[in-house]
Amino acid sequence: MRYYPTFLDLQGQRCIVLGEGELAAAKVKDLRDAGAEVEEIGSADYRPGDLAGARLVVDASGDLEVNKATWAEAEAAGILVNVVDVPEKCRFIAPAIVHREPLLVAISTSGESPFLASALRARLERILGAEWGPFTALVGAVRRRLRARGVPLHDQLKTYQRLLASDVLSLYRAGAAEEAERVADLIASQSGSERPGRVALVGAGPGDPGLLTVAAQELLWRADLVLHDALVSPATLACCGPQAKLVDVGKRGGRRQTEQDSITARLIQEARAGREVVRLKGGDPFVFGRGGEELADLVAAGIDVVVVPGVSSVMAGPAAAGIPLTLRDVAATVGFTTGRVADGGADLEAIVRLAEAVDTLVVLMPLANLDALTAALATSVGPDRPAAAVAAATTPEQRVVRAKLCRIAAATRAEGLEAPVLLVVGEVVDALPKGRLDHLISHLQRTV
Repeated sequence: MRYYPTFLDLQGQRCIVLGEGELAAAKVKDLRDAGAEVEEIGSADYRPGDLAGARLVVDASGDLEVNKATWAEAEAAGILVNVVDVPEKCRFIAPAIVHREPLLVAISTSGESPFLASALRARLERILGAEWGPFTALVGAVRRRLRARGVPLHDQLKTYQRLLASDVLSLYRAGAAEEAERVADLIASQSGSERPGRVALVGAGPGDPGLLTVAAQELLWRADLVLHDALVSPATLACCGPQAKLVDVGKRGGRRQTEQDSITARLIQEARAGREVVRLKGGDPFVFGRGGEELADLVAAGIDVVVVPGVSSVMAGPAAAGIPLTLRDVAATVGFTTGRVADGGADLEAIVRLAEAVDTLVVLMPLANLDALTAALATSVGPDRPAAAVAAATTPEQRVVRAKLCRIAAATRAEGLEAPVLLVVGEVVDALPKGRLDHLISHLQRTV
């Protein structure tokens, strides 16, 4: 590590900025914002000895001769000095900062790329909204309150975790400061006592972690336990915090009701033990994911539960493959269904009725019954209807197979597609120029 990161208390300290222009003015502003007594010296006005008694010096003059002189004087006097854009003449470097008073986040590339530091700051500014300022101040107030009460450190930490897992941040974000403080006061008053946890039913989206909602990312980061489907992507699971225990409770090939019951029982058990639990389900938790059943059981058990919607694969998969579900003069109606029902089979009659009623049909989890499914559809809507199988949509492993409905099952097997796969049937599959789409999709995947 080339630099030791620290924050300086410059309240009332004499600091000097050399130079003119926007850069020097920005340095002056930052130092004054930090409470420093700032003296400005023009490039042509500097004389040896001007730095005497200064705690910190920033040389933004851009003058090589001035740079050499200020560096030599500051070094000799043991003064912290930064010669802007001359790393070898810096005893400290100024980071890019995200300021949400009193929260201050600093980003440094060790002088390698100020541009990259600024780009990272822009990303963090989107993540750390204005609500983080009052939230940080509130946590500080709670900390002082708990310490004054003599609450043990272990119980203090549990209280901070509860604050972070609560709705306080969301309330601040919504402008409900009084309600946020009321909730925080209640949590602080319970410090040292056992408190039930919470279950979050979270949609993991189709696979690309960039398609997770902000709320989903926050819950994954602070969860104690994550019970996830088998097909949730490794990149999505990497968004979980280091403290989270990950448990695969997926249904590859189908599971019996008793096994679903055991998942729900564990959710209830872990929440009652005071843990923050995430039930992470592919796509959206309420689209062919049994999220509704889990919600009903959790509510019946008196468990605090929150639902975080996800980007459903029924829409994201076709979009990632360049297949519009609706298209003017081609398709105006869409139907969504699943190729697997409770007993592992498929309700072919219901799927056929749906296909006959809509322009575009999307079938999730079709692989186990693909031959029977496509044969029934071919008989109903015609063997030459365009179809596509999309595997691992939105991930680097995405693959798309297109064929007529009568041949899509054989083509899917020939290409070795494995779950997760969805099937799209309709004229929209071939409605756009395939070559151009493949090039565009490939480019977008590389960009992502």
